[in-house]
Amino acid sequence: MKASKTSIGRSVDRPDAKIRFYLFHGPDVGQSRALGARLLEALGAAKTQLTSAMLKADPALLAAEAGTMSLFGEVRAVWIESAGDEIAAAADALLEAPAVEALTIAIGGSLRKSSVLLKTAEASPLALAFASYAPEGQEAERMVIDLGRRYGLKINSPLAARIAGQCAGDQAIAAQELQKLALYLDASPHVPKDLDVEALDAVGAANNDGNFLRLADFALHGDIATLADELARLPSAGSEAIPIIRSLQRRLLMLAPARARIERGSSVEDAMASFGKTLFWKEKPLVERMLANWTAEDLAKAAERAGTLERELMFTAAPEREAVGEELLAIARKARRH
Repeated sequence: MKASKTSIGRSVDRPDAKIRFYLFHGPDVGQSRALGARLLEALGAAKTQLTSAMLKADPALLAAEAGTMSLFGEVRAVWIESAGDEIAAAADALLEAPAVEALTIAIGGSLRKSSVLLKTAEASPLALAFASYAPEGQEAERMVIDLGRRYGLKINSPLAARIAGQCAGDQAIAAQELQKLALYLDASPHVPKDLDVEALDAVGAANNDGNFLRLADFALHGDIATLADELARLPSAGSEAIPIIRSLQRRLLMLAPARARIERGSSVEDAMASFGKTLFWKEKPLVERMLANWTAEDLAKAAERAGTLERELMFTAAPEREAVGEELLAIARKARRH
């Protein structure tokens, strides 16, 4: 089955017992992961991870894992990332199995309409598929307001727009920020609190020590010297690689639609206006220069490379700091050549 934007929240917060395979796909991988996490939370499930490579080599493994009973009675869910057509045979076997003990959550990137896996998930009554796209404008504001409500925060539209802009519309990052703000205000769903500017300025994304968006901006702007200096300041044994990559992905997802508008004939001014309140005013000059320097094709290539690097770092023992530094510097050199 295919879920809609209006139904997906209900589907993951109150999961249907007959659904055994969830496919969250689309360009906004952060939102897909957030939906998967909400589903795990609703089920109170522990996560068992399988890779696409494992399932490609052994398509029967997924049905076997999902059909295994827990020794201690805990709820389990199988998690697959990144999922593509290479797991289609495994998904078929899962959906054809007589019964399962654990449901499966598959996180995919952008899948073509012709994707075998996507067609399988949308056609089966035992599966649910949803395409994640980064929200924009009022939709991004509503996303932040709805997320805030889950953590006991009452957020007005201007602050919601500011948070959405700082997080580049990334639902997973927005959720992390709102959780911190709820803790700061001692808010909960049972004791909701109003979020104000003072709290946001104190602990929000813009002033967070873990704000790695500036590294992505240095790279995309071609500021090699500053980027190299900032990379050298990172702790050698830190775990910043994945947050840095996701910050890069969020900025690329923000730039790509606006750049596409320009290449279809819109002016840079009109493209900038399309960001609305999601773009913090201090960032506008830098973003405008990025839109002038990058083509839609090159932004898409950079996003694809970032996704590949993220998967490599998550599932291999590659040296994280070096790999991320090399990629950001390669982007900066590309920006300088434009």
